[in-house]
Amino acid sequence: MKKWLKRIGLGLIALVLITYVWQFELINYGLLQLRGQLKVVNNTVPLQTFIDDPATPDSLRIKAELIEEIRKFAFDSLGINYSDNYTEIYDQKGKPSMYVVTACDSFSFKPKTWKFPLLGSFPYKGFFEVEKAKALANEIKTKDSLEVDIRTAGGWSTLGWFKDPILSNMLNRSEGDLASLLIHELTHGTLFVKDSVTFNENLASFIGDNGAILFLESKYGKQAPQVLQYKAEIEDEEKFKSYVLIAANQLDELYKGMANASREEKRLQKSKAMEAIQSNYDTLDFKSALYKGYLKRRKPNNTFFMSYLRYNSQQALLESELNLNFKGDLKAYLQYLKSKYPSL
Repeated sequence: MKKWLKRIGLGLIALVLITYVWQFELINYGLLQLRGQLKVVNNTVPLQTFIDDPATPDSLRIKAELIEEIRKFAFDSLGINYSDNYTEIYDQKGKPSMYVVTACDSFSFKPKTWKFPLLGSFPYKGFFEVEKAKALANEIKTKDSLEVDIRTAGGWSTLGWFKDPILSNMLNRSEGDLASLLIHELTHGTLFVKDSVTFNENLASFIGDNGAILFLESKYGKQAPQVLQYKAEIEDEEKFKSYVLIAANQLDELYKGMANASREEKRLQKSKAMEAIQSNYDTLDFKSALYKGYLKRRKPNNTFFMSYLRYNSQQALLESELNLNFKGDLKAYLQYLKSKYPSL
């Protein structure tokens, strides 16, 4: 009996070692992310403690006090699943906490994807350490010859694996922008369909953006100055998104039309298209300095446009379905989607 138990034990050890060698990169990445996530989780404090701390500036205290209002509205009025997310806060000390790597083909909007057990495939990969993100980006550029981008994440959802905290940098946002971000991430925790990242991100953006306006309207009234001010604030953002989406669709048509062209011809046509996108952008009238000249400063590649498609390409479809089938009732629409799709 002992001999058999010993053989079974050795067999299990061998299986673990084989699995580790086979999935060495994935396991190491998982351990790296776990360490980063635990660092965040283990250094949070209750939001109320932060609010009660005499050292907390009044401007941040006011924003922190909004969190529970936004959470309650999301649960009660939007049909977001209840959770204890965003009841604690993590001090970022003014620095980003997550760096996200995306990669894309040079002449199509075909993203590089990464597969994760249980969760499925994702067209982005996050890191808590910027050097790790840079190392992966450089590897992709040299090994796969893809266009790469690294962006910082304003927030993220662990889909119930951990209790997601408020990141201190979130409190620098306006009231409406803060509501939009929180509702976006809470939507991920409510409905996240496996291998459907574009749908997931579009839905979270749609619920977040519309939910933020509904939150402000319920708090202040539809014609209140706070509501009108927020709508004015996001006018430039909506104009920017619209232009980028049109440009992305134009590029997509260009890429499909020159599938059989030489690489040099593709490069020439793409360069002309990008120059036209940047030149025409200058004709737009923006109130905010953030968007004036943005595409000249940014010099976007395919990952930039692909990101906007991922988060915003289905907004018109969602809006149409909301109004036609649910008469603008966002809560009823989300309840329907929750019943229609299986969630992770």
